[in-house]
Amino acid sequence: MTSGDRFNADHLGLSLTQAERLYFQMRLIREFETTLLDLFSQNAVFGTTHTCLGQEANAVAIMEALDRNIDTVWSNHRCHGHFLAYCGKVAELFAEIMGRELGVCAGRGGSQHICWHRFHSNGVQGGIVPLALGTAMAGKAEGAVTVVFLGDGTLGQGVVYECLNLAALWQLPVLFVLEDNGVAQTTPSELVFSGNAQARAEAFGLESAYSDTSEVMALHATASDLISRIRNGGSPCFWHIRSVRLGPHSKGDDTRSPEQMAALQQRDPVRLNERLVDTPLRLEQRCKTIIREALAQAEASPVNDGSLTA
Repeated sequence: MTSGDRFNADHLGLSLTQAERLYFQMRLIREFETTLLDLFSQNAVFGTTHTCLGQEANAVAIMEALDRNIDTVWSNHRCHGHFLAYCGKVAELFAEIMGRELGVCAGRGGSQHICWHRFHSNGVQGGIVPLALGTAMAGKAEGAVTVVFLGDGTLGQGVVYECLNLAALWQLPVLFVLEDNGVAQTTPSELVFSGNAQARAEAFGLESAYSDTSEVMALHATASDLISRIRNGGSPCFWHIRSVRLGPHSKGDDTRSPEQMAALQQRDPVRLNERLVDTPLRLEQRCKTIIREALAQAEASPVNDGSLTA
């Protein structure tokens, strides 16, 4: 994977500090997701989708800490932000969701099922975790790290605990990232979850960390520390990130009250991290231009009639 294949702002004509670049990525992801929801509301895109609105900081903080030449990422149904932070292929992601040939997987995977380089996503809750152990085992000899993303709803899957056990038993270089937004589809976590997520991981012998912030630089510092420790022979780690979901579970199925949503908006990572840049409006407008041009490129691509494989 060349440096040109990973996300950077240089090829966009922008000279940014690391903090500015992370904010720019967050804003780009936000523009992508809101545009996607608009497309669904206009019946311009069909099927389903799950946005990462409110969780953008997690994605960019972690991807920035990876060696994308050797490290592997396993994402879930909320994969768009992870993917865009990984490589920045906006037009290809639009095209994939639209079923077009330009898509990451030639339009055959859709919103949830993406495979590109060392990035993989799957919508089956917990289904990616055993696969993550496989790539962690395969990459151990070359000093590679595997990152696997979980949602709080996934903690109801037994296979997750089997994998926590094996990761600790075999000392695999894997970082389990729990993005806990407090609600599984429409069910609040407190109605179905007992105890402490970190304690569950620690019971299997994993190291753990906890973050309750939307500050992208703080998240990046933790990500860098955990990934460095794992890469240098440390134990597998479980990182519990308290996050927020600012959008519906899918497209329009949000049952939370306006008061609840107003409280969550106080933790909006895009808004909170504006202080990292001197000209947030300039970057916002640049993101809108990128999204507009990428969408036009995707729409110009032929629909995959089933004859083209990725």
